[in-house]
Amino acid sequence: MIFVEKRAYIKIILILSIIFLIVLMVLSATIGVADISFMEAMRIMFSKIPFVGGLIPINDIDYSHIMIVLNLRFPRIILAALVGAGLSVVGAALQGMFKNPMADPYVLGISSGASFGATIAIVVGLEYTFLGIGITTVFAFIGSIATIICVYSVSRVGSKLPATTLLLSGIAISFMLSSLVSIIMIFNRNQVERIVFWIMGSVSAASWRQIALLFPVVVGGVAVIMAFSRDLNVMLTGEETAKSLGVEVERVKKYLMLVCSILVAACVSVSGVIGFVGLVIPHTVRLIAGSDHRGVLPFSVVGGAVFMVVCDTIARNAVPPVEIPVGSITSIIGAPYFIYLLYKNKKKVFG
Repeated sequence: MIFVEKRAYIKIILILSIIFLIVLMVLSATIGVADISFMEAMRIMFSKIPFVGGLIPINDIDYSHIMIVLNLRFPRIILAALVGAGLSVVGAALQGMFKNPMADPYVLGISSGASFGATIAIVVGLEYTFLGIGITTVFAFIGSIATIICVYSVSRVGSKLPATTLLLSGIAISFMLSSLVSIIMIFNRNQVERIVFWIMGSVSAASWRQIALLFPVVVGGVAVIMAFSRDLNVMLTGEETAKSLGVEVERVKKYLMLVCSILVAACVSVSGVIGFVGLVIPHTVRLIAGSDHRGVLPFSVVGGAVFMVVCDTIARNAVPPVEIPVGSITSIIGAPYFIYLLYKNKKKVFG
């Protein structure tokens, strides 16, 4: 009876969190140089919802405001939310799978692979787009996938995937790729600013085309990861115990690694390197909701989206007209907060 009441309580909190996220996204759309009210932004957003939108008139709203909200602010806000949700849920899954509180979406070298791919595209001068997607984004995605394939090949021992070897391989390859990026920057000084800005992370180039491609990847990836929530719970007790309880540990690792890699590669390719989202948010969720992944994963999705929307809103409005890379904001907020969490809750991370 108590368990049922707790599950119902968690569901209510999750629904309220989703509502808060939606309100926050609308509120974020009102913040900027153009003075747009909350009601205007909400009407513009709901007017584009299928079947319902036709019932919401927006003829009395300034046309420039409609264009700003629909073509500039909302694509950016939605993309930030998707990236935050994707990185956060991957962080939660990796921390549970490896039983390592320091596991992070970028510890496997995926971000360095994306940076290397994007750097190659920038230096070569591939400025054009393909199907509405920049070639830099395509190269970043290819770099991410190639890196994780390399890390997997190096760390695999027969049919097994040792967590320690995987993490060490990821760190080693990440350092190597970061060094290559630095060398390329030295020989291409005229492109350094563009490379650094991409590496620092930003969603300023967001478009509905990017959202259309990223949305199914994030939603599908989140759904698959959540399907393994029970297995992740059992794996927290130890691999041997998990095997005795019927969990095919190595199979679960491989599936989760594949899904997490694709999800992170897709997010990084459109946003650049944005750190601490997948590290801080899952920790915060565990300290509030406990270690049950049936609660940790969905709350990480919402928490990551909220965190990224807030950080991106700060990034584009803190010192106008200059825009701060959102990766810098997440690090400024995330690093001290993470240190605080470690200091105050050293024994509760997986409690």
